[in-house]
Amino acid sequence: MKKFELVSEMSKEVFGKKLFRIRALISFGIVNKGDLGGWVEKEDNLSHKGDAWVSGDAWVSGDARVFGNARVFGDARVFGDARVFGNAHWLSIGPVGSENGFLSAFRQKDNSIMVYRGCFKGTIEEFESAVKKTHGDNEFSKEYLALIPFIKLRLKDVEVSDEDE
Repeated sequence: MKKFELVSEMSKEVFGKKLFRIRALISFGIVNKGDLGGWVEKEDNLSHKGDAWVSGDAWVSGDARVFGNARVFGDARVFGDARVFGNAHWLSIGPVGSENGFLSAFRQKDNSIMVYRGCFKGTIEEFESAVKKTHGDNEFSKEYLALIPFIKLRLKDVEVSDEDE
């Protein structure tokens, strides 16, 4: 049984991908039938099983999957081969940086850590290099660089595999 549908009348383009707002077809977990959720590129981004849900202005695209009892919300961005499930596979931190935006970090299927912040998306190593290049030694650089060890610590014991889906 499907628990949500893509709302074709409510779409937007992000990084060249068309995302659709989702709407709950049934009540489950903390979601009521008819509730509007966040944004997905395709149905495969969110499992119809369990209580997984995308809400707010959060979006999931590419081959990323949200399943189990996971919730993606706020301004979180999940993309690539990310797998979000349970309670510990991603985090969103903010406001941070010169724009007071939100940073999202998560494990990919290959267990690398991906980071999304504003117009940046890439691995945590690429993020560190970009911060140093863009911000030098200013306060925003110090802020971002202080978050990197925390992100690595928070996601260190998270391993993602196809068996989890």
